[in-house]
Amino acid sequence: MAFGRRNRRPSLLGTAARTAVIAGTATAASNAVNAKSAGQQVAAQQAAEQQVLAQQAQMLPVPEVAQAPAAAPADDLLSKLERLAALHASGALTDTEFAAVKASIIS
Repeated sequence: MAFGRRNRRPSLLGTAARTAVIAGTATAASNAVNAKSAGQQVAAQQAAEQQVLAQQAQMLPVPEVAQAPAAAPADDLLSKLERLAALHASGALTDTEFAAVKASIIS
């Protein structure tokens, strides 16, 4: 058998190497698919959260700004003097402070 055909069966080491390459390729492909799926899930979750926030923003009542009617200047002066007198009566203002502020309000 010197000139005969050589045995073409792969060796044990060759078979192990081929199996390792195939397993590594399959693992890499599986990881890529899982990563893509996870990315899509995160994007879908973020989109859902944004949609919920948008719906909540639409449901919030818009506060209406109520404009108070313009008070007469005499009423404003009177209310300032009444608040000043209340502060003086409670002891928050001394007699000299009360007199000074009252003079500035009246003038």
